[in-house]
Amino acid sequence: MVILESRVDPAWVDYNGHMNDAEYARVFSLAVEALMERIGLNAAGRARHGYTIYTLETHLCYRRETLEGEPLAVTLTLLDRDAKRLHVFFELFDAEDSLLAASEQMLMGIDSVAGRPAPFPAPIETAIAALPHADTSAWPELAGRTIGIRRR
Repeated sequence: MVILESRVDPAWVDYNGHMNDAEYARVFSLAVEALMERIGLNAAGRARHGYTIYTLETHLCYRRETLEGEPLAVTLTLLDRDAKRLHVFFELFDAEDSLLAASEQMLMGIDSVAGRPAPFPAPIETAIAALPHADTSAWPELAGRTIGIRRR
């Protein structure tokens, strides 16, 4: 499921002539906002439900560079979930469907009034259930990775 479409903004280009590494994180942050809108947590939904989502953890894998003005598409797959958390996987593609980067994230539902984790409100829960879920037999290759120097 494509959750976000964008282009490489000129302000995102670094001294190497391609999109700066921090800007990949920005694009995935924008994808979280697009996800929130998709499930009913836009500004009006956040106010109505007194509810929002925080990012707890992010793993970002870079695969290819991209240049100013190039189109971008971010896809979403829900890896896992419970009553308050979403384990999501985003992939960033260029116009030729080449993988540019991937971001695995743990998101937490928050009661905005209490400032504490809380179960998803019923309408949000229903919208989450409609998201594309990962097939456990086809887990994305870049999901669940750890960082470290591999020794042989």
